[in-house]
Amino acid sequence: MKAIKIAAKKRTEVGKTNSKKLRNEDNVPCVMYGGDKVYHFYCHENAFLKLVYTHKAHLVSLDIEGEKHTAILQEIQFHPVSDKILHMDFVEVFDDKPVTIHIPIDLVGISIGVKNGGKIRQKRRTLKVKGFAKDLPDHLEVDVTDIEIGQVVKVGDLSYPKLELLDPHRSMVVSVISSRLAAKGMEVGEETTEVKAEEAAVAPEEESPEKDEKK
Repeated sequence: MKAIKIAAKKRTEVGKTNSKKLRNEDNVPCVMYGGDKVYHFYCHENAFLKLVYTHKAHLVSLDIEGEKHTAILQEIQFHPVSDKILHMDFVEVFDDKPVTIHIPIDLVGISIGVKNGGKIRQKRRTLKVKGFAKDLPDHLEVDVTDIEIGQVVKVGDLSYPKLELLDPHRSMVVSVISSRLAAKGMEVGEETTEVKAEEAAVAPEEESPEKDEKK
């Protein structure tokens, strides 16, 4: 996993008044925990563009007025109307301690089911994993090449070297559904009795798809 360098300044004051002042100057108040102490700091919102507006996960090489730390972004709060960043939480990471992080999923390949007219449905955009910083990738690939219409990939079907997947094993990651179900806005496992009866009438021999600030 690549690291993004960010230079920050310490906050000499905390609280709503100081946070509002920082935001009015286009700065983002932040906090980092996970180590021996909690750090309150800030930097200009532009410093976070490559960290926030990306599909990849990154480590953060944080320089707080000369103090060097490695961290990951844990939580981010946006303004509900303007979408400006209001606050960011970081967790400090260490080489000898595993870290828990959400890593984005990349689907690779062209599904057999899609080639046969099905529609792919991605139910999860990230996976929650645990591992050492040196082993963390910036994304996790899920190969959908062999998925046919009616089939699904669950968390329990996946594995990655030196990483522990923390999401429920029965949670669906991606599926391929028929165009008919896609048109009805439905997913695999959501068919109603009425839809099943309709499909049986159309194609009796067809098998049913498979079921599953901190401030």
